[in-house]
Amino acid sequence: MRTGLVVGKFAPLHKGHQFLLDYALACVDHLIVLIYASDLIAVPLSTRANWIRRLYPSIEVMEAPDGPQQYGNSESIKTMQENYILSRLQGRTISHFFCSEFYGEHVSRALNAEDCRVDEARAAVPISATRIRRDYYAQRQWLHPLVYRDLIQKVVFLGAPSTGKTTLARALAKRLRTQWMPEYGREYWQQHQHNRRLSPEQLLHIAQTHVEREEQKLWDCRQYLFVDTNAITTYHFARDYHGRALPALENLARQARRRYALTFLCADDIAYENTGDRSGEVSRSRFQARLEKDLRAWELPFVKLQGDLEGRMRQVITILTNPVQPS
Repeated sequence: MRTGLVVGKFAPLHKGHQFLLDYALACVDHLIVLIYASDLIAVPLSTRANWIRRLYPSIEVMEAPDGPQQYGNSESIKTMQENYILSRLQGRTISHFFCSEFYGEHVSRALNAEDCRVDEARAAVPISATRIRRDYYAQRQWLHPLVYRDLIQKVVFLGAPSTGKTTLARALAKRLRTQWMPEYGREYWQQHQHNRRLSPEQLLHIAQTHVEREEQKLWDCRQYLFVDTNAITTYHFARDYHGRALPALENLARQARRRYALTFLCADDIAYENTGDRSGEVSRSRFQARLEKDLRAWELPFVKLQGDLEGRMRQVITILTNPVQPS
């Protein structure tokens, strides 16, 4: 049985890597990918490993969180790399080692495997991860959409009606030359409400469609997607209307805790704007208090935004460029 091995960080996985993986799969009966941790990219090891698992289900992916980070041609580094790879394989036989780098020679020799260099000159796929990391947006043609979506930070703004979420999301997207996701629930309510209410099933539809629309926007984003509300808001409207939410909607609300890189809570310290789809300033205060209470109960980190539009924008941009742990 021919067993191949590929080692890398895939930071990020790009079409050059995929060219190598496709070539390797065509040459062997079974392919193993050993993927290292990396501080070159703000994407967890597990996410990078799952890119390969989802795009190449037949590949055996081994995560290496303790893999050596040193890279070079010195004897000490080569020995360190060889010993680590051999220890992770635990005696498994590798017949072919695939790569596009100089280390193919010494790693293949250590494995007693065939040295298979693939597009070492980058002629077939003229791209590198270093070049992609300089500007993901400009180089996104070299990335699978599944990969690119995980390079975009989804930033969500929560808050009761008339707390400035829409204005803030739109303004930030314009300033940072990226996309924003409008609140789908507001659009749906205006078209389908009956006696100012929606059914539990309609509210679930809103949350599901909102996520789908977010996904559709990611390819056109430049580093960030600013999102006006999410399933947590829809969950609260379900409780307002019906005293409960469908389990599927509650599940989407809880998933939202992990879906967004940052969550901001827009305070109700701005003037209330009365529109036909809103229920009054007293209702805003009640909704805001319950939302903040639930965020804390769910242990969902968030940053509270107060003040006028420019002040809020400065707060958000400061945190985006100098990340801190939300309270």
